[in-house]
Amino acid sequence: MRYYRRFSAAQRVLHVFMMLSFTGLALSGLPLIFADQPWARGLARLLGGFESAGIIHRICAVVMIIVFGGHVLHMAYRAIFKRDWKRLLWGPDSMVPQPQDAFDMWNHIKWFIGKGPRPTFDRWTYWEKFDYWAVFWGMFIIGGSGLLLWFPVFFAHFLPGWMFNVATLVHGEEALLAVGFIFTIHFFNGHFRPEKFPMDTVIFTGRIPEEELKHERAPQYARMAREGTLAAYEAPPPTMESKAFGWFVGGGTLVLGLVTAVLIVYSVIR
Repeated sequence: MRYYRRFSAAQRVLHVFMMLSFTGLALSGLPLIFADQPWARGLARLLGGFESAGIIHRICAVVMIIVFGGHVLHMAYRAIFKRDWKRLLWGPDSMVPQPQDAFDMWNHIKWFIGKGPRPTFDRWTYWEKFDYWAVFWGMFIIGGSGLLLWFPVFFAHFLPGWMFNVATLVHGEEALLAVGFIFTIHFFNGHFRPEKFPMDTVIFTGRIPEEELKHERAPQYARMAREGTLAAYEAPPPTMESKAFGWFVGGGTLVLGLVTAVLIVYSVIR
């Protein structure tokens, strides 16, 4: 079976740290939001108490900021020094939403309701682009409000007091929305769809089988065949170590996320 490179080593490493830091932020932050729930108090004790949970929360925040900053700097390097800005902003390799994404979404909806054939997608689907840009929103809204709450004395020199009340509300509500989305919608799209269940390890191995590329991303495969770039992206099969890492670390994150999502729903509706 042939395999093709889908993610670079740097992209896989950044995703692992993003995934682990996000999970750490969720597990250490939710006990404060649901402090009246027995499970939240138990989770806080498991993390060493609310003070220790706060320290873990800040460490994970620093890791996520570094990951985000590293990615932005890499994109800037490609755009400025590699003069690759056209591919970054337009075309099938770009993460910028384009007219084709609207058509893909519409065709997907038609397939959902039985009014059209199952669509195929190019290198990036419309929901993958949504997930990508959601991180930017989260970093500015959740991350920005978190910094205000972390360094109140510094920001109080030039911000009115009511901003900290807004930051407290925004940080908690937006974080809860992000956790709920990632641990349900993102997990389903990435791992729990019938063709992916129980887990898709491509983000950990970086390699996609040829049959999957042909079936799910036919436009990309056809374009690569037409341009003669298939050979350049051909890669050896994923190693057992990378697959085991994906199943162990990724699988553990999936379990923690699903349990957390269930606890959140239980706490909201009870």
